[in-house]
Amino acid sequence: MRIVLATANRHKLIEVSAMFADSAYTVVGLDEFPEIGDIPEPFDTMEENATHKAQTVFSHTGLPTVADDSGIEIRALDWAPGVISKRWTEAGTDHANNDKLLAELSEKTDRMARYRCAIALVTSNGVLTAEGTCSGTIGTERRGDGGFGYDPLFWPDDYPGRTMAELTLDEKNRISHRARAFAHLPDMVAKLLG
Repeated sequence: MRIVLATANRHKLIEVSAMFADSAYTVVGLDEFPEIGDIPEPFDTMEENATHKAQTVFSHTGLPTVADDSGIEIRALDWAPGVISKRWTEAGTDHANNDKLLAELSEKTDRMARYRCAIALVTSNGVLTAEGTCSGTIGTERRGDGGFGYDPLFWPDDYPGRTMAELTLDEKNRISHRARAFAHLPDMVAKLLG
């Protein structure tokens, strides 16, 4: 079954495709539909942004569409940056965002964090949403070359001693917020598509 993943982010497409490598699902990205262009994320919650993106792509393609919105939430920062994780700084780059996170936590002792991901599946039969989280702590320096976003600073509880950027893709897919959210997708597809 062909499902559109409503993203132009190659890292996300690789991660999600790997999750479904041994399934009946073929995951395609927005690169196959360049006419759609960038989809804004104007809402205050990840669930609303994911639903909006999935509905936008579904209306253009007619194909079952799944979209996600995710971010990192830091307890000592009142759960910021959350929904604006990607655009937390003016530059909006991984490097700038990580620099800001290190600066914001420089005087904090509580470094508890969680990645959170909301997904939405839109088909002609309706909309379903799900969520996944991955808890950990924020380190004091970057470590690792894998992953993207805040991964070089995020120490997941499930793999003590390594950052998310030091995990293999397979290890990351076992514990990531995105993997945990997308683990619901087969059931969501079964409910909406039979």
